[in-house]
Amino acid sequence: MIISRAPTRITLGGGGTDLASFYSRHGGFLVAGAIDKYVFVSVNKRFYESIRLSYSKTEIVGKASDLKHTRVREALKSLGTNGGIEIVSIADVPANCGLGSSSSFMVALLNALHAYKREFVSLDQLAEEACQIEIGVLQEPIGKQDQYISAFGGLTCLTFDRNGDVLVEPLRMPNELLYQLESSILLFYTGIERSASEILSEQDAKTKKGDSQVMDNLLQIKEIGLESRKVLEKGDLDAFGDLLDVHWNVKRRISGSISSSFIDECYEVARKNGALGGKIMGAGGGGFFMFYCNGNGAKVRLTDALKKCGLKPMYFRFDFEGVKVLVNMRKV
Repeated sequence: MIISRAPTRITLGGGGTDLASFYSRHGGFLVAGAIDKYVFVSVNKRFYESIRLSYSKTEIVGKASDLKHTRVREALKSLGTNGGIEIVSIADVPANCGLGSSSSFMVALLNALHAYKREFVSLDQLAEEACQIEIGVLQEPIGKQDQYISAFGGLTCLTFDRNGDVLVEPLRMPNELLYQLESSILLFYTGIERSASEILSEQDAKTKKGDSQVMDNLLQIKEIGLESRKVLEKGDLDAFGDLLDVHWNVKRRISGSISSSFIDECYEVARKNGALGGKIMGAGGGGFFMFYCNGNGAKVRLTDALKKCGLKPMYFRFDFEGVKVLVNMRKV
């Protein structure tokens, strides 16, 4: 049996510039942090020659091409595994929550399958294989952020070259500042599940058409990402909180689906109760809210206020391990 684990993520600045429709013209940049909310995938040799897959549903099929789960189907086909295998997945967070869990699953699955085949692959290769399946084969309108941060972990700066190459660099912060940042970021679940593909499809289509408003907003978001890196590495955490507010106001102009009257109300409540800034994770529309709030008293006040709005807090730590095999008990 192989058990693989990959972290989900929060985006600290520059999100949305990792889509090819943008970075192929202007290059992209963002800062992301892997967190200790994981997707786990176990792979085991099956007694029968069929494939058994268990997630929110269970599938038992004769060959990979018969699977309805698109990511598992294409991963098995890509690695030439076509039977006699059992795959089970579980996750710490719900689907469609804005934390990149779909790509975390893809990275964890590929890592497990390579270990099952006794193959060593680099983190870059894992991330690119995940991108190739999700973006190239399945034509998902997503970017490259989630696959790379899930593979590498940490607080990480990702630069997307116009040709698609990705430069991975650590965000350089001393430990005491890192712990302060970690304690000042609060996550709250809105209870709203939404498909990122719908929102990103709209952004992607407008960017490909050269929509000036969307392109201008994304250029601003890229600059906010670069500035976020500067202030974080300087240790000016409150300036980062202020940038989150700027980021949110720019992001919500990209599409009318990114926010809603309920999300706007929650944001205003948060701002009135100690948050310097915040934004919906992922494409928007629901999932998790992230806020920056400094000071224990302010954090308690903010949490109480958002609980009254119906939001659920989720506590986390940053993950610095990235994808890894937790158990490898394959004997034959």
